[in-house]
Amino acid sequence: MRFTCGTGDAMGMNMVSKGVQNVLDFLRSDFPDMDIIGISGNYCSDKKPAAVNWIEGRGKSVVCEAVIGEDVVKKVLKTTVPALIELNTLKNLTGSAIAGSLGGFNAHASNIVSAIYIATGQDPAQNVESSHCITMMEAVNNGRDLHISVTMPSIEVGTVGGGTQLASQSACLNLLGVKGASKDSPGSNSRLLATIVSGSVLAGELSLMSALAAGQLVKSHMKYNRSSRDISKINGS
Repeated sequence: MRFTCGTGDAMGMNMVSKGVQNVLDFLRSDFPDMDIIGISGNYCSDKKPAAVNWIEGRGKSVVCEAVIGEDVVKKVLKTTVPALIELNTLKNLTGSAIAGSLGGFNAHASNIVSAIYIATGQDPAQNVESSHCITMMEAVNNGRDLHISVTMPSIEVGTVGGGTQLASQSACLNLLGVKGASKDSPGSNSRLLATIVSGSVLAGELSLMSALAAGQLVKSHMKYNRSSRDISKINGS
């Protein structure tokens, strides 16, 4: 049995647990010999990669798409539309399929999801299913421009409760314009946060895939992600 509930701007797991407990108490009144082994049977499925989340969704299901002009692909991303499409097919689709990936048909969605979750007071462990993502690329406008999309069926976010009340995390939510509960349209703040997550993932996919297609990944890491100082000659602890 899998319960589906509207939880407003809260991520809602505690709310659902309370509701399910009441359902179980009600059922027990009709079936007194019923044994309740545990309130969760893992069919939810929380903090674990699961096909049920990939297929049915959990939390917010979001599709984000964009068209990137040919000139931007060449001048800014330093690659070409055909090169990006071929890489996406061979890496994110074929490679992930050969590896037996579940919801991992992307370059690095979890990097972006984890960063935003920590910054905005979400449950970092829910990065597992929230990072389920398939990245698609195709040529449009007579093959000149790039259409990119990310489909993320199980983004679990909230703008009230839990870590969202911490000072730094609350400030980040306020910066994004999604802090707290929406009184006019309950649930709209958490839905907007989910779209922000998805849009950020799309940008991250475009960035990393372009670096890979242009052969710049390792060179960039060596230039920007390594200290130029010889630490063996630095005294002190």
